[in-house]
Amino acid sequence: MPNITVEFPNAEGQLLSGVLDLPAATPRAYALFAHCFTCSKNLKAATVISRAMTDAGLAVLRFDFTGLGQSEGTFADTNFSGNVSDLLAAASFLEREYSAPAILVGHSLGGTAVLQAAAKLPAAVAVATIGAPAEAAHVTALFAEAEPELRQKGVARVNLGGRPFTIRQQLVDDLGRQGLPASIGRLRKSLLILHAPLDAIVDIDNAGQLFAAAKHPKSFISLDSADHLLSRSEDSAYAGHVIAAWASRYLPARPEPVAPINEGAVVASNTDDSFRTDLRVGGHTLIADEPSSMGGTNLGPSPYGLLSAALAACTAMTLRMYARHKKIDLQESSVRVMHRKVHADACADCDSDSGTIDELRRQITLVGNLSDEERSRLLQIADKCPVHRSLHGEIKIRSTLT
Repeated sequence: MPNITVEFPNAEGQLLSGVLDLPAATPRAYALFAHCFTCSKNLKAATVISRAMTDAGLAVLRFDFTGLGQSEGTFADTNFSGNVSDLLAAASFLEREYSAPAILVGHSLGGTAVLQAAAKLPAAVAVATIGAPAEAAHVTALFAEAEPELRQKGVARVNLGGRPFTIRQQLVDDLGRQGLPASIGRLRKSLLILHAPLDAIVDIDNAGQLFAAAKHPKSFISLDSADHLLSRSEDSAYAGHVIAAWASRYLPARPEPVAPINEGAVVASNTDDSFRTDLRVGGHTLIADEPSSMGGTNLGPSPYGLLSAALAACTAMTLRMYARHKKIDLQESSVRVMHRKVHADACADCDSDSGTIDELRRQITLVGNLSDEERSRLLQIADKCPVHRSLHGEIKIRSTLT
């Protein structure tokens, strides 16, 4: 699973650190992952969930909130509203540099944050939460013992997850101002709630409250014996695979897999009762058609138009290659090719004396500080174009059924 280390500014101009996990092929969609309270983007569960989603063809950006992990800023100066703002900054970065996130995933308080941010992210069609509290203020229970000191001094030192943190009263006040159930009712996005029945940090009743507040389409998945942090790899991998499979229902249909073809091979596909034909030339796609006068819909050049185009393009490239090699001041070349069928008896220099002959008329315009000798030589070089040689040489077409 390839990944890219990225940085982007938050609303205060501080750089946030992230990792963009990419699938092996072109991503079907981009997802944004929000980690749990005081955690980081490198939490084992975040990494495993992201890997499971990339296995399904999704790209996932996981990043550190302000003041955590490798992101700039001071955790003591942050709050829940700041986390929501960081999510919006991450989404803007994805939209600016890659593609707007279609999927939002949040773990614990990160899940509460993505529910709040979702309304401001119109490109997001699916939101998944893992062990998320129904109210942001739920996390205040983690530092309830520090409340007297917070009220008295406005700041306190607490131990969260075995690590010391400094928090301020403004964090508690901000958490208490969040009105999540009402915003969930106006979500208008598909919602998946994952929660462990034995979660000792965020009781499963929170999942019930979120589910009741949400409008359809909504789904619930039980994480059975998992703990709050999904510390077992099998639990976090399961969550990631479930999220990816669920979200795929709300993403644009995946294009049909295209079988690789050898360089130089062309595949033409005609699938309906019309002349329109889709062409694959290496990694490129083209359309061939017939003009309306021939019963087509004129969506692309005709087969003979493509043949003329091949000769014209090859001629222009050959002239450029020669001019570059000889350091000739060829500033521009224009090659016009016209195809027509003529009667053999009207063609004085043709070998055949009956039937019709394919005639390609080529008109070449050269622009640049060129001498008469250079112009004459370039006209001769045009006949050395590989496509020209192929059309004049012996061609064998061998057909088989597959």
